[in-house]
Amino acid sequence: MGDVERGVIAAGHPLTAEAGARVLREGGNAVDATVGAMLTSFVSESLLTGLGAGGYMLVAGGGIEPTLLDFFVEAPTRIGDGSEAELLGVGVSFGDAEQVFYIGPASCGVYGVPAGICEAARRWGTVPLEELAAPAARLAREGVVLNAGQAYVAEILVELLTSTPECAALWAPGGQPLREGGLLRNPELSEALLRLGRDGAEPFYRGDIATAVCDWLSARGGSLRAGDLAGYEAIEREPVKMAYRDREILTNPPPSAGGTLLAYALALLDRGPSPPTLRAVIDAMAAAQSERTPEFVEGLDQDGFLGRFLASRLGSTTHISVIDGDGCACSATCTNGEGSGVVVPGTGMHINNVMGEEDLNPLGFHLHPAGRRMPSMMAPSVVMRDGEVELVLGSAGSNRIRSALLQTIVGVVDHAMPVRAAVDAPRVHYEDGVIFAEPGVELDELDADVRVVRFGALNLFFGGVQAAQRQGSLLSGAGDPRRGGVAVDV
Repeated sequence: MGDVERGVIAAGHPLTAEAGARVLREGGNAVDATVGAMLTSFVSESLLTGLGAGGYMLVAGGGIEPTLLDFFVEAPTRIGDGSEAELLGVGVSFGDAEQVFYIGPASCGVYGVPAGICEAARRWGTVPLEELAAPAARLAREGVVLNAGQAYVAEILVELLTSTPECAALWAPGGQPLREGGLLRNPELSEALLRLGRDGAEPFYRGDIATAVCDWLSARGGSLRAGDLAGYEAIEREPVKMAYRDREILTNPPPSAGGTLLAYALALLDRGPSPPTLRAVIDAMAAAQSERTPEFVEGLDQDGFLGRFLASRLGSTTHISVIDGDGCACSATCTNGEGSGVVVPGTGMHINNVMGEEDLNPLGFHLHPAGRRMPSMMAPSVVMRDGEVELVLGSAGSNRIRSALLQTIVGVVDHAMPVRAAVDAPRVHYEDGVIFAEPGVELDELDADVRVVRFGALNLFFGGVQAAQRQGSLLSGAGDPRRGGVAVDV
Protein backbone atom coordinates (compact mmCIF):
# COMPACT_ATOMS: atom_id res chain seq x y z
CA MET A 1 0.00 0.00 0.00
CA GLY A 2 1.42 3.36 -0.96
CA ASP A 3 0.61 7.05 -1.32
CA VAL A 4 -1.92 7.93 -3.97
CA GLU A 5 -0.17 9.21 -7.06
CA ARG A 6 -1.24 7.79 -10.39
CA GLY A 7 -3.41 4.90 -9.20
CA VAL A 8 -3.62 1.13 -8.79
CA ILE A 9 -4.66 -1.69 -11.12
CA ALA A 10 -5.55 -5.34 -10.49
CA ALA A 11 -5.79 -7.79 -13.37
CA GLY A 12 -5.53 -11.46 -14.22
CA HIS A 13 -2.01 -11.52 -15.69
CA PRO A 14 1.24 -9.63 -14.93
CA LEU A 15 1.48 -8.32 -18.51
CA THR A 16 -2.13 -7.13 -18.41
CA ALA A 17 -1.62 -5.30 -15.11
CA GLU A 18 1.69 -3.77 -16.21
CA ALA A 19 0.14 -2.48 -19.45
CA GLY A 20 -2.47 -0.58 -17.46
CA ALA A 21 0.10 0.61 -14.92
CA ARG A 22 2.24 2.01 -17.74
CA VAL A 23 -0.71 4.05 -18.98
CA LEU A 24 -1.28 5.43 -15.47
CA ARG A 25 2.41 6.33 -15.12
CA GLU A 26 2.25 8.25 -18.38
CA GLY A 27 -0.70 10.32 -17.20
CA GLY A 28 -3.69 8.36 -18.47
CA ASN A 29 -6.84 8.07 -16.40
CA ALA A 30 -8.55 4.93 -15.07
CA VAL A 31 -10.43 4.29 -18.33
CA ASP A 32 -7.29 4.74 -20.44
CA ALA A 33 -5.48 2.27 -18.18
CA THR A 34 -8.34 -0.22 -18.36
CA VAL A 35 -8.51 -0.03 -22.16
CA GLY A 36 -4.74 -0.46 -22.44
CA ALA A 37 -4.89 -3.44 -20.10
CA MET A 38 -7.84 -4.95 -21.97
CA LEU A 39 -6.00 -4.76 -25.29
CA THR A 40 -2.99 -6.52 -23.80
CA SER A 41 -5.22 -9.15 -22.16
CA PHE A 42 -6.37 -10.20 -25.64
CA VAL A 43 -2.82 -11.47 -26.08
CA SER A 44 -1.73 -12.43 -22.57
CA GLU A 45 -5.11 -13.99 -21.59
CA SER A 46 -6.37 -14.94 -25.03
CA LEU A 47 -8.04 -18.12 -23.79
CA LEU A 48 -10.47 -16.02 -21.77
CA THR A 49 -11.03 -12.83 -23.74
CA GLY A 50 -10.35 -11.19 -27.09
CA LEU A 51 -11.69 -9.15 -29.98
CA GLY A 52 -14.33 -11.83 -30.57
CA ALA A 53 -15.61 -11.55 -26.98
CA GLY A 54 -18.14 -9.45 -25.08
CA GLY A 55 -18.20 -7.63 -21.77
CA TYR A 56 -19.14 -4.74 -19.54
CA MET A 57 -17.42 -1.68 -18.10
CA LEU A 58 -18.55 0.27 -15.02
CA VAL A 59 -17.13 3.77 -14.53
CA ALA A 60 -17.72 5.87 -11.39
CA GLY A 61 -16.06 8.40 -9.10
CA GLY A 62 -13.78 11.28 -9.85
CA GLY A 63 -16.70 13.49 -10.79
CA ILE A 64 -18.00 11.05 -13.43
CA GLU A 65 -21.67 10.10 -13.42
CA PRO A 66 -21.79 6.33 -12.72
CA THR A 67 -22.29 4.57 -16.05
CA LEU A 68 -22.41 0.93 -17.13
CA LEU A 69 -21.25 0.34 -20.70
CA ASP A 70 -22.81 -2.85 -22.05
CA PHE A 71 -20.91 -4.47 -24.92
CA PHE A 72 -21.88 -8.05 -24.22
CA VAL A 73 -22.64 -10.71 -26.80
CA GLU A 74 -25.95 -10.64 -28.66
CA ALA A 75 -27.87 -13.59 -30.05
CA PRO A 76 -27.41 -13.89 -33.83
CA THR A 77 -30.07 -14.49 -36.45
CA ARG A 78 -30.92 -18.17 -36.94
CA ILE A 79 -32.41 -19.03 -40.31
CA GLY A 80 -33.91 -22.25 -38.97
CA ASP A 81 -33.78 -24.04 -42.32
CA GLY A 82 -31.61 -26.89 -41.08
CA SER A 83 -28.39 -25.39 -42.45
CA GLU A 84 -26.99 -24.46 -39.05
CA ALA A 85 -24.32 -26.66 -37.49
CA GLU A 86 -24.88 -28.50 -34.21
CA LEU A 87 -23.16 -27.53 -30.99
CA LEU A 88 -20.14 -29.67 -30.12
CA GLY A 89 -19.81 -30.68 -26.45
CA VAL A 90 -16.40 -30.85 -24.78
CA GLY A 91 -15.67 -31.76 -21.16
CA VAL A 92 -13.50 -29.53 -18.98
CA SER A 93 -12.11 -30.78 -15.65
CA PHE A 94 -11.33 -28.40 -12.81
CA GLY A 95 -9.75 -31.27 -10.85
CA ASP A 96 -12.48 -31.58 -8.21
CA ALA A 97 -15.39 -30.72 -10.51
CA GLU A 98 -16.25 -31.09 -14.18
CA GLN A 99 -18.29 -28.98 -16.56
CA VAL A 100 -19.40 -29.46 -20.17
CA PHE A 101 -19.04 -26.57 -22.61
CA TYR A 102 -20.40 -26.38 -26.14
CA ILE A 103 -18.29 -25.03 -28.99
CA GLY A 104 -18.11 -24.79 -32.77
CA PRO A 105 -19.60 -22.34 -35.31
CA ALA A 106 -23.11 -22.71 -33.83
CA SER A 107 -21.85 -21.39 -30.49
CA CYS A 108 -20.67 -18.01 -31.85
CA GLY A 109 -22.63 -14.92 -30.86
CA VAL A 110 -22.37 -11.29 -31.98
CA TYR A 111 -19.15 -9.98 -30.41
CA GLY A 112 -19.07 -6.62 -28.66
CA VAL A 113 -15.51 -5.93 -27.53
CA PRO A 114 -14.36 -3.75 -30.47
CA ALA A 115 -17.47 -1.56 -30.09
CA GLY A 116 -17.07 -1.37 -26.32
CA ILE A 117 -13.42 -0.38 -26.40
CA CYS A 118 -14.01 2.34 -28.96
CA GLU A 119 -17.02 3.77 -27.13
CA ALA A 120 -15.17 3.80 -23.78
CA ALA A 121 -12.20 5.56 -25.38
CA ARG A 122 -14.47 8.08 -27.07
CA ARG A 123 -16.52 8.85 -23.98
CA TRP A 124 -13.92 8.90 -21.20
CA GLY A 125 -10.47 8.40 -22.70
CA THR A 126 -7.64 10.92 -22.89
CA VAL A 127 -5.00 8.78 -24.65
CA PRO A 128 -5.37 8.04 -28.40
CA LEU A 129 -6.59 4.49 -29.01
CA GLU A 130 -3.85 3.92 -31.58
CA GLU A 131 -1.27 4.62 -28.86
CA LEU A 132 -2.96 2.19 -26.46
CA ALA A 133 -3.17 -0.58 -29.06
CA ALA A 134 0.45 -0.47 -30.21
CA PRO A 135 2.04 -2.32 -27.24
CA ALA A 136 -0.58 -5.10 -27.41
CA ALA A 137 -0.03 -5.47 -31.16
CA ARG A 138 3.70 -5.73 -30.63
CA LEU A 139 3.20 -8.43 -27.98
CA ALA A 140 0.95 -10.46 -30.28
CA ARG A 141 3.52 -10.24 -33.08
CA GLU A 142 6.56 -11.11 -30.92
CA GLY A 143 4.73 -13.65 -28.78
CA VAL A 144 3.86 -14.12 -25.12
CA VAL A 145 5.38 -16.82 -22.93
CA LEU A 146 2.72 -18.93 -21.21
CA ASN A 147 2.90 -18.62 -17.44
CA ALA A 148 1.66 -21.33 -15.08
CA GLY A 149 -1.87 -19.96 -14.88
CA GLN A 150 -2.45 -19.65 -18.62
CA ALA A 151 -0.74 -23.01 -19.22
CA TYR A 152 -3.17 -24.65 -16.79
CA VAL A 153 -6.15 -23.16 -18.62
CA ALA A 154 -4.67 -24.37 -21.91
CA GLU A 155 -4.24 -27.85 -20.46
CA ILE A 156 -7.85 -28.19 -19.35
CA LEU A 157 -9.09 -26.73 -22.65
CA VAL A 158 -6.83 -28.82 -24.88
CA GLU A 159 -9.76 -30.60 -26.55
CA LEU A 160 -11.22 -27.24 -27.54
CA LEU A 161 -7.88 -25.79 -28.65
CA THR A 162 -7.28 -28.66 -31.05
CA SER A 163 -10.86 -28.85 -32.35
CA THR A 164 -10.07 -26.95 -35.57
CA PRO A 165 -6.89 -26.69 -37.67
CA GLU A 166 -6.83 -22.89 -37.28
CA CYS A 167 -7.01 -23.01 -33.48
CA ALA A 168 -4.54 -25.87 -33.29
CA ALA A 169 -2.07 -23.91 -35.42
CA LEU A 170 -1.88 -21.34 -32.62
CA TRP A 171 -2.07 -23.62 -29.59
CA ALA A 172 -0.50 -26.85 -30.83
CA PRO A 173 2.13 -25.83 -33.38
CA GLY A 174 3.90 -28.89 -34.72
CA GLY A 175 1.17 -31.07 -33.22
CA GLN A 176 2.13 -30.60 -29.57
CA PRO A 177 -0.01 -28.39 -27.27
CA LEU A 178 1.80 -25.39 -25.80
CA ARG A 179 2.80 -25.77 -22.17
CA GLU A 180 4.25 -23.48 -19.53
CA GLY A 181 7.17 -21.59 -21.05
CA GLY A 182 5.86 -22.05 -24.59
CA LEU A 183 5.64 -19.04 -26.91
CA LEU A 184 2.20 -18.09 -28.25
CA ARG A 185 2.40 -15.89 -31.34
CA ASN A 186 -0.53 -14.48 -33.32
CA PRO A 187 0.68 -12.06 -36.04
CA GLU A 188 -2.79 -11.78 -37.55
CA LEU A 189 -4.19 -10.64 -34.20
CA SER A 190 -1.40 -8.07 -34.12
CA GLU A 191 -2.67 -6.59 -37.36
CA ALA A 192 -6.26 -6.62 -36.12
CA LEU A 193 -5.27 -4.71 -32.99
CA LEU A 194 -3.47 -2.11 -35.10
CA ARG A 195 -6.58 -1.80 -37.28
CA LEU A 196 -8.73 -1.23 -34.18
CA GLY A 197 -6.39 1.49 -32.97
CA ARG A 198 -6.18 3.18 -36.36
CA ASP A 199 -9.67 2.68 -37.84
CA GLY A 200 -11.87 2.06 -34.80
CA ALA A 201 -14.69 -0.48 -34.69
CA GLU A 202 -15.99 0.05 -38.24
CA PRO A 203 -13.97 -2.75 -39.95
CA PHE A 204 -15.14 -5.24 -37.31
CA TYR A 205 -18.85 -4.55 -37.85
CA ARG A 206 -19.35 -3.20 -41.37
CA GLY A 207 -16.00 -3.63 -43.11
CA ASP A 208 -13.63 -6.29 -44.37
CA ILE A 209 -13.05 -7.97 -40.99
CA ALA A 210 -16.82 -8.36 -40.47
CA THR A 211 -17.10 -9.88 -43.95
CA ALA A 212 -14.28 -12.35 -43.25
CA VAL A 213 -15.87 -13.46 -39.97
CA CYS A 214 -19.36 -13.89 -41.42
CA ASP A 215 -18.18 -15.70 -44.55
CA TRP A 216 -16.03 -18.13 -42.53
CA LEU A 217 -18.80 -18.93 -40.05
CA SER A 218 -21.57 -19.14 -42.63
CA ALA A 219 -19.61 -21.69 -44.66
CA ARG A 220 -19.41 -23.87 -41.55
CA GLY A 221 -22.99 -23.64 -40.37
CA GLY A 222 -22.67 -20.65 -38.06
CA SER A 223 -25.62 -18.31 -37.56
CA LEU A 224 -23.75 -14.98 -37.38
CA ARG A 225 -24.73 -12.77 -40.33
CA ALA A 226 -23.56 -9.42 -41.70
CA GLY A 227 -26.73 -7.74 -40.52
CA ASP A 228 -26.15 -8.92 -36.94
CA LEU A 229 -22.75 -7.22 -36.85
CA ALA A 230 -23.83 -4.11 -38.74
CA GLY A 231 -26.59 -3.43 -36.22
CA TYR A 232 -24.48 -3.90 -33.09
CA GLU A 233 -23.62 -1.02 -30.75
CA ALA A 234 -22.37 -0.57 -27.21
CA ILE A 235 -25.16 0.60 -24.89
CA GLU A 236 -24.87 2.93 -21.91
CA ARG A 237 -27.01 1.91 -18.94
CA GLU A 238 -27.65 3.24 -15.46
CA PRO A 239 -26.00 0.92 -12.91
CA VAL A 240 -27.92 -0.88 -10.19
CA LYS A 241 -27.58 1.27 -7.05
CA MET A 242 -28.40 -0.25 -3.67
CA ALA A 243 -27.60 0.38 -0.03
CA TYR A 244 -25.58 -2.19 1.89
CA ARG A 245 -24.73 -1.38 5.51
CA ASP A 246 -23.46 2.21 5.31
CA ARG A 247 -22.23 1.84 1.72
CA GLU A 248 -23.72 2.17 -1.74
CA ILE A 249 -23.15 -0.70 -4.17
CA LEU A 250 -23.05 -0.04 -7.91
CA THR A 251 -23.25 -3.05 -10.20
CA ASN A 252 -24.43 -4.39 -13.55
CA PRO A 253 -28.14 -3.80 -14.34
CA PRO A 254 -30.51 -5.92 -16.44
CA PRO A 255 -30.47 -7.44 -18.98
CA SER A 256 -27.37 -8.90 -17.28
CA ALA A 257 -28.39 -11.40 -14.61
CA GLY A 258 -25.30 -11.32 -12.39
CA GLY A 259 -25.66 -7.83 -10.97
CA THR A 260 -29.33 -8.31 -10.18
CA LEU A 261 -28.71 -11.57 -8.32
CA LEU A 262 -25.71 -10.09 -6.48
CA ALA A 263 -27.84 -7.12 -5.41
CA TYR A 264 -30.58 -9.48 -4.22
CA ALA A 265 -28.15 -11.55 -2.13
CA LEU A 266 -26.62 -8.41 -0.56
CA ALA A 267 -30.08 -7.02 0.19
CA LEU A 268 -30.98 -10.25 2.01
CA LEU A 269 -27.77 -10.06 4.08
CA ASP A 270 -28.41 -6.40 4.83
CA ARG A 271 -31.53 -7.43 6.76
CA GLY A 272 -29.42 -9.35 9.25
CA PRO A 273 -26.53 -8.59 11.60
CA SER A 274 -23.01 -7.69 10.49
CA PRO A 275 -20.90 -9.69 9.95
CA PRO A 276 -23.21 -12.38 8.56
CA THR A 277 -22.74 -16.03 9.47
CA LEU A 278 -21.62 -18.56 6.88
CA ARG A 279 -25.14 -20.02 6.97
CA ALA A 280 -26.58 -16.59 6.18
CA VAL A 281 -24.19 -16.14 3.24
CA ILE A 282 -25.04 -19.58 1.83
CA ASP A 283 -28.76 -18.97 2.37
CA ALA A 284 -28.43 -15.71 0.40
CA MET A 285 -26.63 -17.57 -2.40
CA ALA A 286 -29.36 -20.23 -2.42
CA ALA A 287 -32.11 -17.60 -2.53
CA ALA A 288 -30.45 -15.86 -5.47
CA GLN A 289 -29.94 -19.16 -7.28
CA SER A 290 -33.59 -20.15 -6.77
CA GLU A 291 -34.74 -16.97 -8.48
CA ARG A 292 -33.09 -17.89 -11.78
CA THR A 293 -36.38 -19.22 -13.12
CA PRO A 294 -37.72 -19.07 -16.69
CA GLU A 295 -39.74 -16.01 -15.69
CA PHE A 296 -36.58 -14.35 -14.30
CA VAL A 297 -34.55 -14.95 -17.46
CA GLU A 298 -37.35 -13.76 -19.74
CA GLY A 299 -38.07 -10.74 -17.54
CA LEU A 300 -34.50 -9.44 -17.62
CA ASP A 301 -35.11 -7.82 -21.00
CA GLN A 302 -38.22 -5.92 -19.84
CA ASP A 303 -38.27 -2.27 -18.78
CA GLY A 304 -38.42 -1.80 -15.01
CA PHE A 305 -37.65 -5.44 -14.25
CA LEU A 306 -35.05 -4.76 -11.54
CA GLY A 307 -37.36 -2.61 -9.43
CA ARG A 308 -40.21 -5.10 -9.68
CA PHE A 309 -37.92 -8.03 -8.91
CA LEU A 310 -36.36 -6.53 -5.77
CA ALA A 311 -39.55 -4.88 -4.54
CA SER A 312 -41.50 -8.10 -4.74
CA ARG A 313 -38.93 -9.97 -2.64
CA LEU A 314 -37.54 -7.33 -0.30
CA GLY A 315 -40.94 -5.07 0.90
CA SER A 316 -23.92 -11.64 -12.95
CA THR A 317 -13.76 -14.53 -17.87
CA THR A 318 -11.31 -11.82 -17.20
CA HIS A 319 -11.58 -8.78 -15.05
CA ILE A 320 -9.63 -5.53 -14.65
CA SER A 321 -10.11 -3.06 -11.78
CA VAL A 322 -8.50 0.40 -11.73
CA ILE A 323 -8.61 3.44 -9.45
CA ASP A 324 -6.72 6.52 -10.58
CA GLY A 325 -5.30 9.36 -8.51
CA ASP A 326 -8.44 11.47 -9.03
CA GLY A 327 -10.64 8.80 -7.47
CA CYS A 328 -12.15 7.57 -10.74
CA ALA A 329 -12.82 3.83 -10.79
CA CYS A 330 -13.12 1.62 -13.85
CA SER A 331 -14.25 -2.00 -13.57
CA ALA A 332 -14.29 -4.10 -16.76
CA THR A 333 -15.22 -7.75 -17.19
CA CYS A 334 -14.88 -9.53 -20.54
CA THR A 335 -15.35 -13.10 -21.63
CA ASN A 336 -14.87 -15.24 -24.67
CA GLY A 337 -16.71 -18.00 -22.86
CA GLU A 338 -14.11 -20.66 -23.36
CA GLY A 339 -13.87 -19.75 -27.02
CA SER A 340 -15.63 -21.58 -29.84
CA GLY A 341 -12.50 -23.12 -31.32
CA VAL A 342 -13.19 -21.01 -34.43
CA VAL A 343 -10.24 -18.78 -35.34
CA VAL A 344 -11.02 -16.76 -38.46
CA PRO A 345 -8.10 -16.72 -40.93
CA GLY A 346 -6.72 -13.29 -41.70
CA THR A 347 -8.07 -11.76 -38.47
CA GLY A 348 -6.44 -13.72 -35.63
CA MET A 349 -9.82 -13.55 -33.89
CA HIS A 350 -11.00 -16.47 -31.76
CA ILE A 351 -14.79 -16.05 -31.71
CA ASN A 352 -16.77 -16.53 -28.49
CA ASN A 353 -18.90 -19.59 -27.67
CA VAL A 354 -21.45 -17.68 -25.59
CA MET A 355 -24.38 -19.27 -27.45
CA GLY A 356 -23.08 -22.63 -26.19
CA GLU A 357 -22.66 -21.65 -22.52
CA GLU A 358 -25.12 -23.61 -20.36
CA ASP A 359 -24.78 -21.08 -17.52
CA LEU A 360 -26.02 -18.34 -19.88
CA ASN A 361 -28.67 -20.52 -21.54
CA PRO A 362 -30.35 -22.20 -18.54
CA LEU A 363 -33.62 -22.76 -20.42
CA GLY A 364 -31.98 -24.36 -23.46
CA PHE A 365 -29.86 -23.34 -26.44
CA HIS A 366 -30.89 -21.05 -29.31
CA LEU A 367 -34.02 -19.75 -27.58
CA HIS A 368 -33.04 -16.07 -27.45
CA PRO A 369 -34.40 -13.92 -30.30
CA ALA A 370 -31.89 -12.27 -32.63
CA GLY A 371 -30.43 -9.08 -31.20
CA ARG A 372 -31.11 -9.86 -27.54
CA ARG A 373 -28.19 -9.33 -25.17
CA MET A 374 -27.37 -12.61 -23.47
CA PRO A 375 -28.10 -12.76 -19.69
CA SER A 376 -24.54 -12.78 -18.43
CA MET A 377 -23.42 -13.49 -14.86
CA MET A 378 -20.69 -10.85 -15.15
CA ALA A 379 -21.05 -8.04 -12.63
CA PRO A 380 -18.35 -5.34 -12.57
CA SER A 381 -19.04 -3.50 -9.32
CA VAL A 382 -18.04 -0.48 -7.23
CA VAL A 383 -18.56 0.10 -3.50
CA MET A 384 -19.06 3.76 -2.59
CA ARG A 385 -18.58 5.20 0.90
CA ASP A 386 -19.61 8.76 1.69
CA GLY A 387 -19.83 9.52 -2.01
CA GLU A 388 -16.30 8.32 -2.82
CA VAL A 389 -15.04 5.09 -4.35
CA GLU A 390 -13.90 2.65 -1.67
CA LEU A 391 -13.69 -0.61 -3.60
CA VAL A 392 -13.78 -1.55 -7.28
CA LEU A 393 -14.04 -5.22 -8.17
CA GLY A 394 -15.26 -7.86 -10.55
CA SER A 395 -14.64 -11.51 -11.29
CA ALA A 396 -14.39 -14.23 -13.86
CA GLY A 397 -15.91 -17.61 -13.14
CA SER A 398 -19.21 -18.11 -14.95
CA ASN A 399 -21.94 -18.97 -12.42
CA ARG A 400 -19.49 -18.51 -9.52
CA ILE A 401 -19.01 -14.79 -10.24
CA ARG A 402 -21.78 -13.58 -7.97
CA SER A 403 -20.73 -15.76 -5.04
CA ALA A 404 -17.09 -14.66 -5.37
CA LEU A 405 -18.08 -10.98 -5.41
CA LEU A 406 -20.57 -11.42 -2.58
CA GLN A 407 -17.93 -12.91 -0.29
CA THR A 408 -15.32 -10.30 -1.21
CA ILE A 409 -17.71 -7.42 -0.48
CA VAL A 410 -18.73 -9.03 2.83
CA GLY A 411 -15.04 -9.44 3.70
CA VAL A 412 -14.24 -5.76 3.13
CA VAL A 413 -17.45 -4.20 4.42
CA ASP A 414 -18.56 -6.53 7.23
CA HIS A 415 -15.23 -7.96 8.39
CA ALA A 416 -13.12 -4.84 7.71
CA MET A 417 -10.57 -6.95 5.83
CA PRO A 418 -7.91 -5.33 3.67
CA VAL A 419 -8.64 -6.05 0.04
CA ARG A 420 -5.77 -8.54 -0.20
CA ALA A 421 -7.15 -10.66 2.65
CA ALA A 422 -10.70 -10.47 1.32
CA VAL A 423 -9.67 -11.73 -2.12
CA ASP A 424 -7.45 -14.48 -0.71
CA ALA A 425 -10.01 -15.78 1.81
CA PRO A 426 -11.36 -19.29 1.10
CA ARG A 427 -14.73 -19.33 -0.65
CA VAL A 428 -17.88 -21.36 -0.88
CA HIS A 429 -20.37 -21.59 -3.71
CA TYR A 430 -23.93 -22.91 -3.60
CA GLU A 431 -25.64 -24.34 -6.66
CA ASP A 432 -28.34 -26.95 -7.27
CA GLY A 433 -28.38 -28.14 -3.66
CA VAL A 434 -24.60 -28.59 -3.43
CA ILE A 435 -22.11 -26.54 -1.40
CA PHE A 436 -18.67 -26.32 -3.01
CA ALA A 437 -15.99 -25.31 -0.49
CA GLU A 438 -12.31 -24.45 -0.54
CA PRO A 439 -10.05 -25.61 2.31
CA GLY A 440 -10.22 -23.37 5.35
CA VAL A 441 -13.99 -22.89 5.26
CA GLU A 442 -15.55 -24.12 8.52
CA LEU A 443 -18.83 -25.86 7.71
CA ASP A 444 -19.67 -27.10 11.22
CA GLU A 445 -22.69 -24.80 11.56
CA LEU A 446 -24.40 -26.33 8.53
CA ASP A 447 -26.79 -29.28 8.58
CA ALA A 448 -25.06 -32.63 8.54
CA ASP A 449 -27.14 -33.92 5.63
CA VAL A 450 -26.19 -31.12 3.23
CA ARG A 451 -24.14 -32.28 0.24
CA VAL A 452 -20.65 -30.77 0.23
CA VAL A 453 -17.91 -30.97 -2.39
CA ARG A 454 -14.59 -30.06 -0.77
CA PHE A 455 -11.72 -28.85 -2.94
CA GLY A 456 -8.14 -29.69 -2.02
CA ALA A 457 -6.79 -26.20 -2.68
CA LEU A 458 -7.84 -22.76 -3.89
CA ASN A 459 -9.21 -23.26 -7.40
CA LEU A 460 -10.14 -21.14 -10.41
CA PHE A 461 -13.56 -22.82 -10.23
CA PHE A 462 -14.37 -20.23 -7.52
CA GLY A 463 -13.78 -17.25 -9.78
CA GLY A 464 -11.02 -14.72 -10.21
CA VAL A 465 -11.70 -11.52 -8.29
CA GLN A 466 -9.54 -8.55 -9.25
CA ALA A 467 -10.05 -5.67 -6.84
CA ALA A 468 -8.68 -2.25 -5.91
CA GLN A 469 -9.36 -0.37 -2.68
CA ARG A 470 -9.12 3.25 -1.63
CA GLN A 471 -8.78 4.14 2.05
CA GLY A 472 -8.35 7.88 2.46
CA SER A 473 -5.10 8.79 0.73
CA LEU A 474 -4.00 5.18 0.34
CA LEU A 475 -4.57 2.76 -2.53
CA SER A 476 -4.09 -0.98 -2.64
CA GLY A 477 -4.99 -3.77 -5.00
CA ALA A 478 -5.36 -7.53 -5.05
CA GLY A 479 -5.16 -9.97 -7.94
CA ASP A 480 -6.81 -13.33 -7.36
CA PRO A 481 -4.25 -16.12 -6.86
CA ARG A 482 -6.78 -18.60 -8.23
CA ARG A 483 -6.26 -17.14 -11.70
CA GLY A 484 -2.75 -15.72 -11.51
CA GLY A 485 -4.01 -12.23 -10.70
CA VAL A 486 -1.62 -9.34 -10.10
CA ALA A 487 -1.99 -5.85 -8.62
CA VAL A 488 0.34 -2.95 -9.40
CA ASP A 489 0.54 0.33 -7.46
CA VAL A 490 1.69 3.31 -9.50
